[in-house]
Amino acid sequence: MRKIKVAVIGVGHLGSIHARIYRHMPEAKLVAISDINHSRLKEASRQLGVPGFADYNQLFGKIDAVSIATPTRLHYKVGRDCLREKISALIEKPFTSNLTQADELIKLAKKNKLTLQVGHIERFNSAFVATRKLIKNPRFIECHRLSPFPYRSLDVGVVLDLMIHDIDIVLGLVKSKIRKIDAVGINVLTPFEDIASARLEFSNGCVCNLTSSRISDDVMRKIRIFLADSYISLDYKNEDAFVYKRNKRGISKKPLPIEREPSLRKELADFLKCVKNKSKPIVCGEAARQALAVAIEINNKIWRRKN
Repeated sequence: MRKIKVAVIGVGHLGSIHARIYRHMPEAKLVAISDINHSRLKEASRQLGVPGFADYNQLFGKIDAVSIATPTRLHYKVGRDCLREKISALIEKPFTSNLTQADELIKLAKKNKLTLQVGHIERFNSAFVATRKLIKNPRFIECHRLSPFPYRSLDVGVVLDLMIHDIDIVLGLVKSKIRKIDAVGINVLTPFEDIASARLEFSNGCVCNLTSSRISDDVMRKIRIFLADSYISLDYKNEDAFVYKRNKRGISKKPLPIEREPSLRKELADFLKCVKNKSKPIVCGEAARQALAVAIEINNKIWRRKN
């Protein structure tokens, strides 16, 4: 079996995990890594046993596919350059800084018949995968995504950093257009919003409340999905899910059986499968663009209200 030659551009916290996983995947061959931070690049290169390049252009001609885990402001430029060189790309979320950039990358990937995937990792969460087939016509959805201050990914606010995960999940569950968006948020430790709350109202009547914070004491990544006669409570962090159903005595609670497997490994495996088979990723460019569009509108609502 021919292995897919891959590289990782940006080997900070998340990119280094991409590289370690690729290194142990039988379908992939980690060829090289790239980062503009010379000390980080040197150490990662030593640990992984692959060449490291400060200039990612030196990867061209050597690889079939790439993970791009740079700061958000560089996603478009790096993604564009790789796609122009006929290299399929997995770009970490948020997809790009604006919708024009997203549209250009989608168009370029289609033109060159390449795989373009975006790193919305919760689509691969074992608990979500186990519950997905049970969720039909949700009526109300409540999302909480809270974390302590991360000291990284600070080139964007909490909406594009954290809430966008839940936006992507909700848009995949609710098959309806958004009718109205309300949002509030404040900055505390950065120039961007560090805590935000949004309410989405859909044309089919479904309503979704989303709360995200990166200034909380504890980590929480939960979603509750209310259906006609039941609701599902899902914990992304612990990969647990419960179904609550109405019965004659009240409400019953039943845990869902879950086959746990690391989400990022599943995400990278899906990417490599799509590169090999030229198939559509679970999180394609168009899906990521939709989530980005809603996140940008929420951001606009927050800052218009604040100003």
